[in-house]
Amino acid sequence: MLRILKTVPKITVTALIVLAIANLLVGVILRYFVGAITDWLDVDPVPFTWVEEVGELSLAWLTLIGAAIGIRSRSHFSLSVFVHRLPEATQLWIGCFNHALIAGVGLLVAWYGWKLCLLNSALKTPGLEISLAWLYASAVVGGILIAVYALAMMISPPTLQDPQH
Repeated sequence: MLRILKTVPKITVTALIVLAIANLLVGVILRYFVGAITDWLDVDPVPFTWVEEVGELSLAWLTLIGAAIGIRSRSHFSLSVFVHRLPEATQLWIGCFNHALIAGVGLLVAWYGWKLCLLNSALKTPGLEISLAWLYASAVVGGILIAVYALAMMISPPTLQDPQH
């Protein structure tokens, strides 16, 4: 189960990056090339409002899932000015406290994301005509992943000899 919880977000983020790049390319082609051709032929333009919506959805999901992956891989920025001078037990306690705060923020993001999902579930996007709840569900999933990964870091904190620490 832990392997799935660790692997699926990475695969999802990779797929979202590919989707965002392909979507950007399609948007450029539709806007500048197909638009110019339809203008030259004097035919109705090809609608491409959906391109912006796909980009917005993919970037929202990418950002929130990616933030959780950053917590798990300890790749977020941290500044140790004073803590490294404290005893090892105190350093580990402060690390656990920091991850408890991160888990709390993740749960808060998930809670408000859930409320936004419920509030906007009846609204539809103009291009794709899908529920806006899909956009705010990224906050729910990302917030839960942030909380789970932060709690996992509390349960098995890095040792001070860990090269990533």
